[in-house]
Amino acid sequence: MALKPLHDRVLVRRTESDEKTSGGLIIPESAKEKPSEGQVVAIGEGARKDSGELIDMSVKAGDTILFGKWSGTEVTVDGEELLMMKESDIMGIIE
Repeated sequence: MALKPLHDRVLVRRTESDEKTSGGLIIPESAKEKPSEGQVVAIGEGARKDSGELIDMSVKAGDTILFGKWSGTEVTVDGEELLMMKESDIMGIIE
């Protein structure tokens, strides 16, 4: 099943966090924080101004982004957990 976001929404796959600290300690699953970094899977067409003019999206599929810890809504597509969020929830693109 393919999922295409509408308007200014973005579908994001979280990047996996490290299982070890820099000192070599293994972090158990229960203590891990959800990463606030991910890769854009799909984007909507963009938001519209009151005049009806389309506002282009600043991100594109494949971009690595940084977003807020509580941003987005978790959705499951083909057994994979993804995040659906508005473009305004994205804090930046990692280059």
